[in-house]
Amino acid sequence: MRIRRSVARFFGLAIVAAVSITVTSYFGYNAVWGERGYLALRDTNAKLASAEAQLDRVTDQNKRLEHRIALLSPGSADPDLVEELARTQLMDGAPGQVAVPRDKQ
Repeated sequence: MRIRRSVARFFGLAIVAAVSITVTSYFGYNAVWGERGYLALRDTNAKLASAEAQLDRVTDQNKRLEHRIALLSPGSADPDLVEELARTQLMDGAPGQVAVPRDKQ
């Protein structure tokens, strides 16, 4: 009877330890390699940095375009910009002038 109790106690403790180790392993695995784990967080941060850099580029381009539009507003058009746009579109100049196309930046 005494041996039976000690064997039952031993297996009871072994089962509790095995379940505890299994649960800890499960959550530990998911904390590192899971769908929302550390590695997924690192990949998401890399994608976020790339998207923020693209947003900065697009925002800068938008500001430059808004500035050019403001220079072309009726009543206060910048003559140099108007001439530049006309030459770019027409590729034409005065007699004796040569137009050389530039790559757009």
